Amino acid sequence: MHIAIAGNIGSGKTTLTGLLAKHFNWEPHYESVDDNPYLASFYEDMQRWSFNLQIYFLNCRFRQIHEIRKANKDIIQDRTIYEDAHIFAPNLHQMGLMASRDFENYQSLFELMSEFIQAPDLLIYLRADVTTLVGQIQKRGREYESSIRLDYLQHLNERYEKWIETYNAGKMIIVDVNSLKFEEVPEDFGVIINMINAELFGLFK
Repeated sequence: MHIAIAGNIGSGKTTLTGLLAKHFNWEPHYESVDDNPYLASFYEDMQRWSFNLQIYFLNCRFRQIHEIRKANKDIIQDRTIYEDAHIFAPNLHQMGLMASRDFENYQSLFELMSEFIQAPDLLIYLRADVTTLVGQIQKRGREYESSIRLDYLQHLNERYEKWIETYNAGKMIIVDVNSLKFEEVPEDFGVIINMINAELFGLFK
């Protein structure tokens, strides 16, 4: 079984991935952040490094999906390949931070890859407003994230909502991170557990 968590920067994907992996005994697959050779450079100069970063993520996540399907295990994935293609790359292009020729090249590559991938059995979308995102980003204190622009986060949020409205590739639940503090409040984490059980197994625990 393949479960994936989607959400904006700072929405709590990595934290929830770890908590759910422990609770359900799923194998976690995390987003490549600390060993990403482009991320710090990207936040310093988005226009220069946007294409490089998106190609890096596309490659990593395509490889992840291949490994997930080959492993034949219950796996939970931190962020999906669809977010790169439907949210981050188009947003960078719209903001003038990725050249049209690079964006078209990227889209062509994703369209080819998409013929070889399957959607997750369950998508968990973490919905959070910009204030919540900023608070979470500041809390984890990654130096290279301190320069993230508020308008960048807002544009991403808008694209996430449009994508989720039309998502029909499989089962999905939406978690409101503004009200459910699953890391600090066990009862809130329990709400998410019940939502997952109901969607995957048709029961509550």
